[in-house]
Amino acid sequence: MGIWTWPIATIGQLAVAFVLGALAARIPVTGYHYQWMSRLANPILGWILGWISFTFLAIVVCAVDYTIASTIFPVLLHYEGTPTIAWLVTGAVLLLQALLVGFSTPWAERVNNTFVSLELIGMVSLTVLLLVVAAVRGEMDFSNLFSKGAIPAEGYWDFGDLTTAGPWMLGFLLGAFTIVGFESAANLAEETNDPERVVPRAMWQAVLASGVLGFLFILAVTLAAGDPIALAESGTPIADVIEKTLGSAVATLLLVMVVLAIFACGLVIMITGVRLTWAMSRDKRFPGWQQWSQISPKFHTPLKATVLYVVLAELILAIFSQSETALFTLFGAATLLPAVMYASTVVLYLIKRKSLPVSDKFNLGAWEIPVLAVAVVWLVFELSLFRDSSFKEAWAYVIVMVVIGACYLGYLLATRGKSGLTMPGMGSIDAELEAEAAKD
Repeated sequence: MGIWTWPIATIGQLAVAFVLGALAARIPVTGYHYQWMSRLANPILGWILGWISFTFLAIVVCAVDYTIASTIFPVLLHYEGTPTIAWLVTGAVLLLQALLVGFSTPWAERVNNTFVSLELIGMVSLTVLLLVVAAVRGEMDFSNLFSKGAIPAEGYWDFGDLTTAGPWMLGFLLGAFTIVGFESAANLAEETNDPERVVPRAMWQAVLASGVLGFLFILAVTLAAGDPIALAESGTPIADVIEKTLGSAVATLLLVMVVLAIFACGLVIMITGVRLTWAMSRDKRFPGWQQWSQISPKFHTPLKATVLYVVLAELILAIFSQSETALFTLFGAATLLPAVMYASTVVLYLIKRKSLPVSDKFNLGAWEIPVLAVAVVWLVFELSLFRDSSFKEAWAYVIVMVVIGACYLGYLLATRGKSGLTMPGMGSIDAELEAEAAKD
């Protein structure tokens, strides 16, 4: 039954994308939440959202890369996965991504563009093959679409209490974790022709494409899964279904494409995290900004910001990876933080929308209030799920990073005063860094 949470999560994220698209059309600047909050409220709140964004980007790259080591490599390379092996493999993947980002922006972009194309081909091929092969063999089990699997029926649908959420409710977080990052289209706002029209369209189309393709893939896996109770015992259930249905040779080829796609996703996250670190350092509002704002004269990249980012990611990985629930913890924190960012931005837009410049290129018109209502209800519901006690480690990470950020913000205000945190510059982050890379 958990499969049916995905379309609802897609609708919720689509409403958020429409709101952020309307905001991007009215404030077309790079830096998304960091810039938007600075201009919707003030530079102090902008800094807070910038720090939360950094906190998110530092852990989500671990969550994404960890899926390679924990859910795909054991099946692909035929070994018994352990937390230690997953830690070492993920650490190596992070290091490889950092080398690409730190030493060559053009190469990082080439690798990303190639792997993203493979991602689309791989996901579509995988979905179609699973459906066709399972149908031809008569292995489709439609009862799986309405099965609770190994989860007891009692309390399955419950919303929960103060410290627990029902199993079906927690299923919404899969869609919430997967369908994020669509606002990154705003990071190209100052380099795109007609950004007031192009950026909002890119946002909602990204959500819709991810939602539809993701649902079709989950549908195919569910139909071909066989016995869901037996499958729940596996540490690599999706990879097992692919291998069982398509055979070893085809499964190996497609799983390699999935690995490359996940690698590309992690690479994009790392590029974004490094650029945010560099941008906040450029604006003199990141701890140690004097170092991280530098551009390497040899490689023409923010090499020091890359080193900082990957060292922090490796540290986060080392802290969480020895736990049997490492993937769940990383997943939890990487879902909670964007929900906080989206909720903050949506609420500020709701409050300030009448005072913002009007855009004739993209606006929600009479649908603005209904879309805002859906976005707010969805985000409140999503955030309410994190009261479940299983997220205590994810909350611990968030709280520690928020405390560190609060201490540094206090230092900034004490040494510079409120007037010292001026409005961040509107210079394009990507344009500046790509101009440096072009010197290579």
